[in-house]
Amino acid sequence: MISLRNPMVLGIALLALLIVLASTFTIVPETRQAVVLRFEQPVGRPINGWADGQQFGRTGAGLIARIPFVDKIVWVDKRVLSVDLEDQQVLSTDQLRLQVDAFARFRVVDPLKMVITARTEDGVISALRPLFSSSLRAELGKRDFAVLLSPERGAVMDNIQNRLQRLASQYGVQIVDVRIKHADLPDGTPLESALNRMRTARQQQALTIRAQGQRNAQIVRADSDAQASKIYADSFGKDADFYDFYRAMQSYRYTFGADGSAEDGRGGTSIILSPRNGYLREFSGAGRD
Repeated sequence: MISLRNPMVLGIALLALLIVLASTFTIVPETRQAVVLRFEQPVGRPINGWADGQQFGRTGAGLIARIPFVDKIVWVDKRVLSVDLEDQQVLSTDQLRLQVDAFARFRVVDPLKMVITARTEDGVISALRPLFSSSLRAELGKRDFAVLLSPERGAVMDNIQNRLQRLASQYGVQIVDVRIKHADLPDGTPLESALNRMRTARQQQALTIRAQGQRNAQIVRADSDAQASKIYADSFGKDADFYDFYRAMQSYRYTFGADGSAEDGRGGTSIILSPRNGYLREFSGAGRD
């Protein structure tokens, strides 16, 4: 019979006890979720699972117990993770080959589904990367390159996020955000051709806007002339003498440069007329007799 008074035996017993305790009790941190597997099959609900609006310190984190040497714990990060895409070749609707760098932020909201489908976090990232790439190509393939330089860029990223979310739900993840870091044209002739096409399109747009502005100005000017003619006609019908006087004053103004059209601010035209000339009748009061 082995005596526990033997120091070596006592040390071995204490070591075995520590191993059993370490295999039985585990501390789940606040930043992680735990899925317990028994013979590679999930047991119960995830521990410290993510929930919307969950307050720090009031979660399922803390000390847990399991069957030693039988139960295995798979740890799942509770924080936001990311998947990156580098140098993705995308063909836009205007037949431009773009080099796109993008990233997506996601969070594991169903760790049990994630463990069943992808096993680990690295497995989720590997599974999401081709889905992210296909969503990016599908959305940008419906857009012109100029859209990525306009306010519509935000709507494009929202569409990519929604499409990716539908595909990523099978892995128990929630897509938090999608961003395009940059979308560039390859250096060389394709870039120069694209810039020339964009420059030509903007010039044509400017010409169209200018032509519309000139047309609107002509319409406004014609309306103003029509209203002025109507006012003159109404004035003539009410007081013919006053109408003649007003038109004569206008004629004097433009003829003698009284409207300030001359460069020196004075009349730019010299006219020698007889005081009895009919054109000057308003100065003598003859036109109002």
